[in-house]
This record gives sequence, C-alpha cells and structure tokens, in this order.
Amino acid sequence: MTDSRSWGGRRAPRRAAARSPPTRCSVAEAAEVRAALLRLRHAHPGLRERRDVVDVLGSLLDALAAPESTSRDALAGALAGETGFELRTVQAGLELALEEWTGDALRALLRDELGRTPTRRAAGFPTTAVLLAGAIPMPSLLSLLLPLAVGSPVLARPGRHDRVTAPFLAGELARLDPALAPCLEITGFPTHDEDALAAFLEADCVVVTGSDETVGRIEARIPPSRRLVRYGHRVSVAVIPIAAGDPRWPAVADGLALDVALWDQLGCLSPVAVYVVGRGGLVPEEIEQEMVRAFEAVEPRLPRGKLGAEAATAEAHERAEAELRAASDPALRLHCGAAWTLVCERDLRFRNAPLHRFVRVHAVADAAELQTALAPLSRHLAGVAFEPGESSPEPWLSALQRVGPSRICRPGRLQAPPLAWSHDGQGPLRPLVRFTDMEGDWKGGVGAVEPRGNRGR
Repeated sequence: MTDSRSWGGRRAPRRAAARSPPTRCSVAEAAEVRAALLRLRHAHPGLRERRDVVDVLGSLLDALAAPESTSRDALAGALAGETGFELRTVQAGLELALEEWTGDALRALLRDELGRTPTRRAAGFPTTAVLLAGAIPMPSLLSLLLPLAVGSPVLARPGRHDRVTAPFLAGELARLDPALAPCLEITGFPTHDEDALAAFLEADCVVVTGSDETVGRIEARIPPSRRLVRYGHRVSVAVIPIAAGDPRWPAVADGLALDVALWDQLGCLSPVAVYVVGRGGLVPEEIEQEMVRAFEAVEPRLPRGKLGAEAATAEAHERAEAELRAASDPALRLHCGAAWTLVCERDLRFRNAPLHRFVRVHAVADAAELQTALAPLSRHLAGVAFEPGESSPEPWLSALQRVGPSRICRPGRLQAPPLAWSHDGQGPLRPLVRFTDMEGDWKGGVGAVEPRGNRGR
C-alpha cells in the first residue's frame, strides 16, 4: 500500500482513479494556512461560550443516522465518485457505521468521558489541526466533529483519497448553523510543501492519522508544548473457536464476509486473517466451504470497486505465490472469485495481504497457540471479530487481551464501532482537551484556603 487508509492508516495499493467532484479544498501556501489558524483563534472565544454546539452537532449526526437520510445519500454518491468504491457498498457501509452515531450517543460520550465535576474541568484547545488520511469517511467525520464538540475550532487538511468528507461536513454545518461554520476551515497543500506543513503544525493541538511513517514524521516536528494525537497503522483479524458443523457457522461466515466486503477491506477494522479451530493446523473443510459460500454470496450485493494497476498486480502476485506454495503443501488450499480470495493454510506466520477482499484462514489448536500466532501483531491490532465456542470463552478472551486489541465484537459488526470506542486504547475525547484540577474550597472566595505553613501560628 502506498497511501494511508482509514481508522489507522494501513497501506494498500491504489485502486483505479475516479473522477473527482468539485470541493472546497484549494491549494494553500504557508501564509494562507497561518491566516486560517488566526481566524480560528479569533473564533475560539465565541465557540467556547456557546452552550448549544453539541446540540447542533447532534442534529447533524441524527440526520446522517436517519433510515431515509438524504444527507447520507448525498455523501455516499459523492464518495463513490471520488474514491472508486461501488455506490451500493458505500451506502451499506455508511448505513451500518452511522446507525448508532446519534446526538444522544455524542451527549453520552461527553458526559461519560468529560463530565464536569466540582474539582475537575476540561477545555478544548484554541485551535486543532487535523491531518486526515484514507478513503473511508467515518474516521474523518469523527476527527472533525469531536474537537468542535469540546469547543476547539478546526483546521482540516483532507487526504488525497477523500476530498469529499471534510467539505461535506463544512457544508452541513453551514446549513444547520451559519454562525458555527467559521469554526471549521479546510485547507490543502502538497505533501512536499514543508513551509505550509510547518504553518499547519503551529496549531495548539494536532491530530494525525496515517501510516507509522507519516505519524513519525509529524511527531518529529511537534514541540512538547503542543498536543499531538496519533492514529497510526492498525490491522484487524477474526477469531472463531466454534467447531465445524456448528449451526451458527452460516451466520458467522456471512458476518465475516460483510466485515471484509465493506470498504473493500481497506480500513484498519477490516479483517485480513481468520483463525479457526482445527487439528494439525488444517482448516476443517466444512468451515472452508461455508466461507467460500459467504464470500460468493456477498459480491453481487456489495460489489468490489475497480482495482488500479498496482492493486491488481499485488493481488495476482499473492494468488500466484499461494498456488506455488500449494504445489508443495497439500494442506494449503486457494479459493478465488472474480473479486475475492481465500487462502487456507497451516502456516501461522502472519503474511501481508494485498487487501481488496483477500483473506488468509488459519487453524489453531487452542488459545495458547492463538496468542503465539498473534503476538507479532500486538502493537498494531485494532479489532477482533469473535464468536465463542461451546466451552468457556475466557481462555480465548484472555489470550486476546494479552495481545492487546482495542475492540472485540461479533462478526458482522467490525465496521460499526460505537462513537465511544477507545481507539488505540484511549478515549476519543480526552486527548483533545486540557484538564484543570481544582483543589480546595473556593466557595469562600480568594484567600479562603489557608496556606499549610500558617496553620497554628
């Protein structure tokens, strides 16, 4: 992968180029970026004093989550044209992901994570700069909405694969509340424009999503006095320790196929490997056939987007490599459709996948073997789709917890993280604010707290 994709910046070969709709992302120079930050700093006091911002943002989320949302349909159509995803796949991905991202969910998140107490207060920064990446809209929506929710004006630089989501959000805010619109500005500058990047990074808080390389590059330029929020490279897997022949397998396989098909496996919550229970490292044939059925069934309903030359070459290479290994290992079995690939193999070593609906299926004997297999992923594991077997799930959950994913859910739900998901092990709001602890009894006014050294004199 040569570019960063959403929810953590996994790299993948680019898909075929698509016609880009007009957007508000214009190329800016360093002076224009600094001017935008200055305007946002001037807007900060007004945003901080408003008490209805969360209600406005909640109304925007409610409009997107509504069953027959015209706003969501407009976003889906623009994204399909910009990113190369098939329209039906985008519509299904947005509907699933946004169904629980409601105004009530936003208010609950603020209450639970930042609830004001007599001794602690939280405040957003005067400015937040958000460096976006990837082609999937949900992380971009979240990265732009949450700073506004805590009272911080936002300057956003969209990534090259999604120049739709940020302008769409800005337009929705302007429609719902024109007075709030100046608190979100969008800029654009080439990645090689070091002066413009330096100006962008002068914001009080910087949020960066992308590959580990991108995050490291930004981190090296941020002084300790400024807040940096990082979302780097992540991958996801599925762990299904239910026996072959279990009546749940058809539904589980359908859920896994959905997790892979949505967003064409390009997000960090898209599983790249599935771990099942099998003897001698062999994937049971019944499980294998159930997954083949599910992957075949999902394709007509959620078609894959067109592949660019680089992505198609990577897929062909990995298929050929699997065929070559299968010639000397009868346990390795390769199943290919027009737009999907399953490789069932006993080798538990994690191999890179070309994405675009390419999944490796491995068999483990027990939870201990699973933990060993996943250990190399411990720094990068985002989500796990998990369905427990008939025995206690605790050994498997304990093994997963030791490896360290930030989310475990049922198959079919990986692409629908809750608004309050502790992405990368941290709450979504706390990194975006500064806390002030209040010690002492302030009801008596200044001087009510007597210094300890004066007591008893």
